[in-house]
Amino acid sequence: MKKFTNNIKKYFKYAVYSAKADLKSEVANSYLNWLWWLLDPICFMLIYTFIVKIVFKSSEPNFAVFVFIGLTAWDYFSKNIRSSVKIVSNNKAIVSKIYIPKYILVLQKSFVNAFKMMISWLLIFIMMIIFNVPFTLNLLYIIPILITLYIVTFGMCCILLHFGIFVEDLANVTEIVLKLLFYLSGIFYMISTRVPKPYNHFLLDFNPVAFLIDCFRKCILYANHPHLSYLVIWFIMGCLFSVIGISVIHKYENSYAKVI
Repeated sequence: MKKFTNNIKKYFKYAVYSAKADLKSEVANSYLNWLWWLLDPICFMLIYTFIVKIVFKSSEPNFAVFVFIGLTAWDYFSKNIRSSVKIVSNNKAIVSKIYIPKYILVLQKSFVNAFKMMISWLLIFIMMIIFNVPFTLNLLYIIPILITLYIVTFGMCCILLHFGIFVEDLANVTEIVLKLLFYLSGIFYMISTRVPKPYNHFLLDFNPVAFLIDCFRKCILYANHPHLSYLVIWFIMGCLFSVIGISVIHKYENSYAKVI
């Protein structure tokens, strides 16, 4: 991992500056500019709140905040996963001319999506004030949960980056899997109460997105602490995914430019 550490130190500034450039280019020709980063998650939250709260008459308290927490975590995960599959070919102009560790591209994209996620978290805290959700010390658990989400996502992205170069249909398969995971991650319903046993435990234990969303809600909405032992397990799993992905990229990245 020494090579990985040295590369992070060497290319970290590039990842930050490139992320800033991406963010600026996204809103460069937009009349509303950066306001889209606020409107996009708010609109989705309103749509799902209307469908589930009004149409299906859900009785979940503070449902708008409930949904927004799920959407915030899901958007970060799904956007990174989608972009990672084709991230090398989409940056062909760069990787074919100069050497850059390919996981730096994942790091750069994660910075872009992390910035947008932080805006959503700011909105969540504002919504907590509006809906009189109490602020407790359990909110501090958000930090280790966010770290775990980041590590798990980064590790999966590195693995998908590698296989996405050699398997052309992986992007389509990933899209289908993400659509399935969206409905299995409890974004607009509570898995522990809505899904019968033992399937609810299966979904929470083996789906990292569902588990981490549940952790966020426990410490924010219910003033409780997350399942710490499982949180540690998923952190370790994220580290393992990262080690596997980085090792595979180091071994095969010299051949990527030839394939794309």
